[in-house]
Amino acid sequence: MSEVPTDLPIPVDDGLCDHLVDYPVPNITLQPTSDPSPPVNLSTLTGLTIVFCYPRTGKPTESIPDSWNAIPGARGCTPQACSFRDNFRLLKTFGVTNLFGLSTQSTQYQKEVKERLKLPYDLLSDKDLQFVDTLKLPTFEWSGERLVKRLILVIEDGKVVKCFYPIFPSDRVEDVIDWLKTRPGIMLCDFGGPTG
Repeated sequence: MSEVPTDLPIPVDDGLCDHLVDYPVPNITLQPTSDPSPPVNLSTLTGLTIVFCYPRTGKPTESIPDSWNAIPGARGCTPQACSFRDNFRLLKTFGVTNLFGLSTQSTQYQKEVKERLKLPYDLLSDKDLQFVDTLKLPTFEWSGERLVKRLILVIEDGKVVKCFYPIFPSDRVEDVIDWLKTRPGIMLCDFGGPTG
């Protein structure tokens, strides 16, 4: 994993996620990376589901162009995935039932990422942008591709109950954990030690 520059442009809240709280999750199936595994329909899952949306992950041999680094919030998909991996057990402790990453890359591409990074959760492919467009998630164009902007959805009972956007730095999971601590019924205690 190449070093993330320290002078990345910081994304600003453009209001494109303001509509999402209480927005119904579309009845759409998405292919997960676990094999074999049935498609996932986020609208029917029970419990608390977190979906972090990210533009794309690069391969280890891929050089990252300056044009990618210049897009506010684009850089850092691998650190974000690893941060959710490292906090997986802690998120479960705070009531998260399901955790997924979602991008518009193919399932085959995502499988390599899941295996290489040893992710304990599935990545979901929305390569046709059906989920992204139905939920009206913000996107951007790069190198002829339309990619979803980085954001985090918290879903419960088929509705979005919280959206974190924009996300910076990309590996910041503390805001999600802090929000989870405020939910009714959460017992606060000392969670010292490793969380991965």
